[in-house]
Amino acid sequence: MNIDGLASGMKTKDVIDALMSVAAIPKTLVTNKITDRNTIISNLQSLNTSLQALADKAKTAASATSLARFSATSSAEAVTVAAGEKARAFSTAVVVDTLATAHAVVTAPGGADAFAGPFTLVAADGTATEISPAGSAASDLVTALNAAGAGVTATVVPGGKDADGRPLSRVQITATQTGAEAAFTLHRGSAAEVAAGDASNMATETGAAVIGHGADAVIRLFAGTAAEQTVTSSSNTFTGIGEGIDITVGAASTQPVTITVAADVTAQSDAAAAFVKDIAALLTRIDNGSKATVAAPGSATTLGVFTGDSTVRALRGALASAVQSPVDGVSPSTIGISVDKFGALSFDQEKFTAAMRADPDATQATFSAIAGRVQSTTAQYSDKYDGLLTQRITGQQTEVKTLQQQVERMDLRLDVRRATLERTYAAMEVRLSGLQSQSSWLTSQLAALTPSSK
Repeated sequence: MNIDGLASGMKTKDVIDALMSVAAIPKTLVTNKITDRNTIISNLQSLNTSLQALADKAKTAASATSLARFSATSSAEAVTVAAGEKARAFSTAVVVDTLATAHAVVTAPGGADAFAGPFTLVAADGTATEISPAGSAASDLVTALNAAGAGVTATVVPGGKDADGRPLSRVQITATQTGAEAAFTLHRGSAAEVAAGDASNMATETGAAVIGHGADAVIRLFAGTAAEQTVTSSSNTFTGIGEGIDITVGAASTQPVTITVAADVTAQSDAAAAFVKDIAALLTRIDNGSKATVAAPGSATTLGVFTGDSTVRALRGALASAVQSPVDGVSPSTIGISVDKFGALSFDQEKFTAAMRADPDATQATFSAIAGRVQSTTAQYSDKYDGLLTQRITGQQTEVKTLQQQVERMDLRLDVRRATLERTYAAMEVRLSGLQSQSSWLTSQLAALTPSSK
């Protein structure tokens, strides 16, 4: 029961709160330390995430073909060229004889009951799929064909009118893929009847037709020479015409079409610049987080989140060394990668481009070696099990847990302290109240002993 100043007139609650504030100062210091450590942990984790992303990029950049960038051109708009990562400088001529087409059949016209099943769709490889429409209308056959998953699509098309003026319908069936292997036949009859030769091919019925013959695209390489070679494709795309080179044809042509793949020095330089930029951004981030801002006289100096952190400082030095140290006696500055006296990493794109033009193999080797060293450094610090930066984060987290346990114990002691103070002041108020009662009684007794005066 809180009897705030009942007898003393004091605001005992305020007095207790003030005393508790003083008693809670150690807890406040520990709580502030926890907040500070959590801020450091958050920034270290963010730095580690960026370091892991750089490790992935460095792994790619360290490959012997990481700078392989090619531009592909064609002398005709109907032929497009795509150069992959394994492409090499290449030039040849192709003659496009035919394009790939999809097989298509249209049935003879029929009335509302002309399409009763069963039907059997036979693929080019002999696979038979029996089709059983729910009804006898053209739409029923279309629904069954589309649901069969047999590599064809079907639709109802008008078939004119019969002698009595009633509308007729056809069913058009088209292979979902181009090429000879996607050709098919549709038979009126069950699969067993097809096997026995008792089912009829619907494309041969009166009024039916094959309106598209499934065929492969055909091109010729080295046309007109003793090395002339025919290449086919079920689609209009031909893969592996050259190492890592694919072409897509859009129209037949009797004239040779020249396709050319050449090294794209600008793209190579852009790729190297992007990688160096990622390293520079990480170094700058570490530098900014390690700065201490000196305030005016009388004011506190503001420290960065990484100021004084030996692990981050060592990481910064290791990354800088990985980038600027010579490779087999060759300075990275010869290919445009350099660090100035202030530690800032820069990339000279013109110098790198010139180096690629002069000696692409040596430039690639130097760049890959630098990337390999960066990868090794990032792995050393960011490995999720024993990385140095990972261990630093784990250590900070362990310290925070210890501090949180201290806070919990402090909370218990402070609760006990408050309860003690409340009991003490409550007892004081009760005692003062008793003394005040005695004082009033004594005063009344003394007043009774004193004779009154008129």
